[in-house]
Amino acid sequence: MKTDNINTKTIINMQSIKHLKKDYVQLGNLIYKPYKICDLPNNFGFNYDKENDKEGIGSWFNYKGYTYIIDSIAKS
Repeated sequence: MKTDNINTKTIINMQSIKHLKKDYVQLGNLIYKPYKICDLPNNFGFNYDKENDKEGIGSWFNYKGYTYIIDSIAKS
């Protein structure tokens, strides 16, 4: 039995980073606040705490020494 090798290509369009004041950045319509590792909020790194009925922060990215967490939505 003969099989054909098919190469598939995935194209990923990267968003450009817009640098704002005080090291804030904007990706698309979301504004991200920078945190140094020692300044991360207490609810960082989990999605939900059942014991305290508290929402956590489960989405972030690291860039140039900061951890960026969504702060707000940009005005159109």
